[in-house]
This record gives sequence, C-alpha cells and structure tokens, in this order.
Amino acid sequence: MFHFLASLYRKYANDRGRGSGGMDNPGYRTGSFDGPHTASDDEEDDDDEMVDIAGATLDFSTTDDDPPLCSGGYDGEEYSSSRAARMNGSGPTRLVDPLEDPLPGVGTYEDFNTIDWVREKSKDRDRHREITNKSRQSTMALLRSISDAFSGWLLMLLVGLKTGAIAGGIDIAAHWLTDMKEGVCLIGFWFNHEHCCWTSNETTFQERDRCPQWKSWSELITGTPEGAFAYIVNYLMYIFWALLFALLAVSLVRAFAPYACGSGIPEIKTILSGFIIRGYLGKWTLIIKTITLVLAVSSGLSLGKEGPLVHVACCCANILCHLFPKYRKNEAKRREVLSAAAAVGVSVAFGAPIGGVLFSLEEVSYYFPLKTLWRSFFAALVAAFTLRSINPFGNSRLVLFYVEFHAPWHLVELAPFILLGIFGGLWGALFIRANIAWCKRRKTTRLGHYPVMEVLVVAALTAVLAYPNSYTRMSGPELISELFNDCSLLDSSQLCGYKPPTNETGVGNTLGDRPAGPGLYTALWQLALALVFKILITVITFGMKVPSGLFIPSMAVGAIAGRLLGVGMEQLAYYNHDCFIFKGWCTPGADCITPGLYAMVGAAACLGGVTRMTVSLVVIMFELTGGLEYIVPLMAATMTSKWVADAFGREGIYEAHIRLNGYPFLEPKEEFDHSSLAVDVMRPRRADPTLAVLTQEGMTVGEVEALVESTRYSGFPVVVSPESQRLVGFVLRRDLLISIDNARKRQEGVVSTSQVVFTDHAPSLPDDAPPPLRLRGIMDLSPFTVTDHTPMDITVDIFRKLGLRQCLVTHNGRLLGIITKKDILKHMAQIANRDPDSILFN
Repeated sequence: MFHFLASLYRKYANDRGRGSGGMDNPGYRTGSFDGPHTASDDEEDDDDEMVDIAGATLDFSTTDDDPPLCSGGYDGEEYSSSRAARMNGSGPTRLVDPLEDPLPGVGTYEDFNTIDWVREKSKDRDRHREITNKSRQSTMALLRSISDAFSGWLLMLLVGLKTGAIAGGIDIAAHWLTDMKEGVCLIGFWFNHEHCCWTSNETTFQERDRCPQWKSWSELITGTPEGAFAYIVNYLMYIFWALLFALLAVSLVRAFAPYACGSGIPEIKTILSGFIIRGYLGKWTLIIKTITLVLAVSSGLSLGKEGPLVHVACCCANILCHLFPKYRKNEAKRREVLSAAAAVGVSVAFGAPIGGVLFSLEEVSYYFPLKTLWRSFFAALVAAFTLRSINPFGNSRLVLFYVEFHAPWHLVELAPFILLGIFGGLWGALFIRANIAWCKRRKTTRLGHYPVMEVLVVAALTAVLAYPNSYTRMSGPELISELFNDCSLLDSSQLCGYKPPTNETGVGNTLGDRPAGPGLYTALWQLALALVFKILITVITFGMKVPSGLFIPSMAVGAIAGRLLGVGMEQLAYYNHDCFIFKGWCTPGADCITPGLYAMVGAAACLGGVTRMTVSLVVIMFELTGGLEYIVPLMAATMTSKWVADAFGREGIYEAHIRLNGYPFLEPKEEFDHSSLAVDVMRPRRADPTLAVLTQEGMTVGEVEALVESTRYSGFPVVVSPESQRLVGFVLRRDLLISIDNARKRQEGVVSTSQVVFTDHAPSLPDDAPPPLRLRGIMDLSPFTVTDHTPMDITVDIFRKLGLRQCLVTHNGRLLGIITKKDILKHMAQIANRDPDSILFN
C-alpha cells in the first residue's frame, strides 16, 4: 500500500512539473532528449561514430550505453522492493515513461535527415531555464551558470586559434611545395625560393629572384641553367612534381576521407540549413583536407584554397564543440558555432575578418542571430591575429594582395568599370552552366568511375599547357598580385615594359602614362592566352575529387581581363589626351589611368558573377588589397555583375552544386510566386495509399513495429482514432524505435501484444493483459499545422523562417496529410520544369 501511495505522489508531482514548466512547448521537457551521461561523453571516440554533425549524444561505440534500471529518479533499493512486490503478486507494475526516464538516443537524428529547429530551440530554452533556476540555490550552481554563459566565447577563442594556426601552416607548406616544382634550396630543402634568397648578399636588382643558394632542377641535373636541354629538364620536372602532388591528393581523399574533396561550401550551406551529413566535419576529413589542400594547390591545378578553408574551419569548430555539452547535445546551437566558423575560414583565407563575417551572413548561414554576429566577429579577429603572428607571407601584413595606387579614379572611368561588371556577369553565367554540364557528365558516364585518372589527366594537361606561359606557370595568388601591381620606377616586371619616358614626370616613385614597349606587347599576348586557358581549364577542374576552391581562379580570370582593359585605356588616354573624354583631367605625362585598379575591379566582378556575392565581396576586396578609396568602382562592377548574371539564372555556383547533388536546401533568397495551396503539395495524393498514422491508444507494440517496418517515413502523426482522425501529436520514427527497444530491455512484461499509449494515464486493462508502454514523452504535442487552403507561399515562408522539417495539414481539426521540406522542393522543381526526383535525400 505504501508503494502504491508513493507512486501516486510521484506521478502527481511529475504532472505538476510538466504542467508548470513546459509552457513554451509542453511536448518537451528538460533533459528528455539528452540521454544519460556516460563515460564515453568525455572520451575521444571514433570519428565515424562521434565526430560528426549528427547528434553526438547517441554513441554506438560503447558496449554499455543502456542506463541502469535505477536511473529514472528512484534508487536501487526502491526498485528492488517494488520488483519483489510484483514477483509476490502485489503492487503495481512500474511503467517506463521517457519523460521520467530519459533514453539514450531519443532526440537525435539519422544520417541524411533534417533536424527539427523548433525542438532543438525548445531543448535549449528548457536547459537554460533549469540552469538559471538552479543558480539561485547555491554558489556552485551560480558558477556553473557563469561557466555555461562563457563557454560560447571560449569555444570561439579556440576555433579562431586552431583555424589560424592551420591556415598559417597551409600557406607556408603550399608556398614551399609550389616552389619545389622549379628548384630546391641548397642550404635547406625546407626553404622556399623567397626565404632561401632572403639572406643572400649576391642578388642583383635585375635578378632579385636569383641567388647561388637556390638551384633549378636543370642546374642540379645538367649543371647549366640556360639552353634548350635545360629548359626541357625544367619542363619535365615541373610536370613530374605536378603529377606527383595531384596523385597523392586524389589518392588520400579516395582512401581516407571522400568528403574532403571539392570546395565544401555547398555542403556547409546545406548543413547550416539543418541537414545531417555524418562525418563531413569529422577528424579524418579535417586531417585529409588539410594535407590534400596543400598538395592540390601546389600541383598547379586551377583551384584555390580559400573555399576549402571554410570547410577546414567548420571541421575545427565541430570537433571543438564536443568539449562543451551545450553544443555537443544541441544541433541548433552547434550550427550557430558553424556559422561563426565559416566567417573564420574567410578571415584566414583572405586576411579579411570583417568580410568573413559578412560572407557568413550573406552567403552561407541559414540562421544568424545577433549573438552569432558578435561571436563571429570575435572568432574572426582571433583567427586573423593568429595568422598575423605566424606571418606566412613574410611581409608583416595580413592582407594577401597589398596595393598602393597613387592616382585617383575619375568619373569617366565608371564606364569601363561597368564594362568589367558585364564581363564578370557573363563569365559567371557561362562558367556555372558549363561546369554543371561537365559535372553532370561526370556523374552519369563512366568518367565518374575513374576519379584518379581524371585528376591525373587534368593535372598533366594543366602542367603541359601552363609551363610555357609565365603567367599560367605561376601560382594563382602570385599571378593576381602581379596583375594588381602598379608600375613604378624600380619595377622590372614584364607588364611594366613601357618605352622610356622623354622627360621625368610623375609623382614620387610612379610614372605618368607612357607608350607601350615591346615587352608590354609580349606580356599582353601572353595574358590573352592565359585568359583563354584559365577560362577553359577552370570549368573542368572545379568539382574533381580533390579539394578545390573557386575564389582565386575566378579572381585570376577577372584580373587578367581587367589588366588588359586597363592597359588599353591607358594607351587610349596617352594617344588621345586631347579628346573630350580625357580633356580636363588627363594632361600629357600625368598618371591618369591605373591598370592595376582595373585588374582589381575585374577580379571582384568575376568573383561576384560566379558566387553572386555583393556586400561581403566589396568588403573582402578592400580588406584584401587595402584600397579603401576604390569602394565605388568595386560596388559598381559587383552590382552590374550580379544583375547580368541573374539575367541568365538566379543561382550562384554553390546553389547550382547543391541542386546537382540533390540536397534538400530551401534557398532563403529564392521567391515563391506560384498560386498553389497546401492541399496541392501535401501527401498522400489522390492515387497514393492512405496516410500512415498512430492512434493515441489501442495499438499494440507488434502493430506499431509492423507499421514502422513497412514504411520508410521519418515520423508518424498521432490521432485520436482511425475514425475521428483528430490530431494529437507527432512522433519521430527514430525516437519510436529507440523507445520500444529500450522498453523491451527495461520494463518487464513488454511483449508484442502490449498496448502502446500516448495519453497521460494508462488505460484500464484486464488483469491478465501485459503492461502497456507509455510513449507520450517522445511525442511532440504541438506540431506545426496549416489548413488545406493555406497558400503555399505562406507555407514556404513558415518552413524557411522556422526551419521546419515537416508540417501537418488539417481541415476543421481533422488530419488530411503532411508536407515535408522535400515535398516543397519537389513542387518547386516541377514549377521550374526540373526533374523533381533530383531531390535525393529526406
């Protein structure tokens, strides 16, 4: 009798706690999805099982992941007494309730599924409310509350430090291996060309890159640096190292981390929208991506390291999240950290912390609250400071392409700047279509079965065609820096091959506009060939099974086109300074036109045409170059580029690859202007079977398991009865299976004929009936619903703003069907005359 009264009191207390503390979302309660804390939570687990973006709370690597039978709030003595009473035929059967006994794994998600943002935010609110209430009770609880509030800033500090250190190592290693294709340093093979000649006293002004300590491969093999045979030796060694680096890169990716290939930004965008891709942000992906990124860049392929650095930063953030339970156990909170990590990646890629924050806000993030903005700025600052301390470029500057333009731009020059914007938009639209067509061919033909051979063929083709031209032989950052350069009195670059001035004009170290000499004409022809080569080779390079970024190749194409146009404008101004266009602001001998500025504007225009960035791109460019006074030309070219590219298609390259891979990504910038209703999109359709539902009582464990086994749905609506179809709640498939499996282990008497109930009170059953299984604790009591006549544009906005994975459709309170994110994407694909079956994942 005592045990019966005690159980009634506990039930009454629990019901009161649920009624008073769950007003925000009565279907969930603090701790009900986190599972018990096992020893494996603090250990370093296997990457495939723990280090991923999908609920690390469910650890299948431990052999003892079931909680003890006394973990539900009653001690072992009480359990033994009640068990003995049941064995003697007296006392009630204790029912396992997920609300009272948290189950390991409930509330986590399967691979290639979408998270429930509403549930995750509700979990975090309940957790925060519990910590706040406990902080008023003791000093230790107050310290825990302070530690919990500070953990986010500490995590951002660690992410910035780790990413900055890795980025510095990547820069140094890539520079060293790139120079190794042309020669080696005798005083230390680990020195690159620049560092090898730093301390040499035998360099000359004309040959500042030559020193006795650095030997080309022809000098080491044949003993002479000049001649046809020496050129052939250098040519062959260049091809050999390029093929070796490319082979190592693709082999490591294929053998150890298939997710390490590509840019990573399309997948990061999809993950930040709430999608689960297990292992994509794991330890092995980070290690292999870091190593192969250095090899791929050094091989000379037309790719950059800036995009993959965003992936590297997000891997660092995801791994470090496992140090903090607040982020380890909540997918929505973890995505706030990943949004900040994307900003850190751009910060270390370009030395542009402010541009990185805006890039994450504009281009990558799906949910970006104000708190994440502050923390992103802090993490980007820490990462930039760390990279500056490492000083990988050796110039004591954080920016990658520092420029010093002395001549201001004139209003008349807006016309050629807008022309560059048009070119950038056309190039962006052309590149996206050509690259997607090539990637589709790779996926649908035998070409995709041989990724190693494809990489080797492209690397060999790139090396063979790139070596004879000095502008394609050099690395992407080196080429862009050369094109941004403003010719001075002491410049020996071929791009500064003007005829000698007849009189000394100019300001300081600069010279006025001069007629082009033979050296400049040769450079222009080489640049024109380099432009065609870069355009064609980048199309087939991006998307191969090696880490490949698109920022630097796109900027190189635009910089080449801008430099060509800039030199043309300069010569036009020199020979026609009396024309009405130049008269009044361009006097003879003055420094009127700056070709390097045109290269900078062209680089921004082409990058904007490919990615469709605007505000963040302008900020990145002036942080990247230090050219703060040239914001207006950059803005004009960037906006023109976006408008022109959008005229051919509103998708950027990352959105195009998301659609190509079939990821369920609901683009927040895309407008839905069709007049369909919710009933037109929901399932089941007229020809489909009836909707699979659970009833709140009356179904047995066997019937529930049979329903789950016969379908592949991610969740099931719960209704009052098959006749009424009045909606009660929604249950996820994963939670249902885990709860039934745990109940069979932990609750005596659960068999296939046991009733499954989703009500507050267990129904009255015959004395010889097995005990029922109460699963109300795993049910969402407040699922989002719309009526059958709700316009789809409103429904799509609800999905975007709340991050829903499904929404139930009702009519006068009666359940009609369900709409998932995949249904919306398929409907939008049909409207756009695309294949709806291209949406592959749930």
